[in-house]
Amino acid sequence: MAEGKAQTRAKNKYNAKNYDNLRIVVPKGAKVVISDYAASQGKSTNGLVNELLEAEIPTLKDIKRNNKD
Repeated sequence: MAEGKAQTRAKNKYNAKNYDNLRIVVPKGAKVVISDYAASQGKSTNGLVNELLEAEIPTLKDIKRNNKD
């Protein structure tokens, strides 16, 4: 379904207020391997990356928990 300009602006404004963006670079061919693996685990690529980062950096879990409040 087509999205209106006002709806797109509203989503962009919400995302800018609530999320930081992080761009990662991987070797050619790795992107499809990562996304296929994430799908096989029932996760999005973004969800998988966040889960792996939270496992390595415990403070990220606290940030996530605090942002839900």
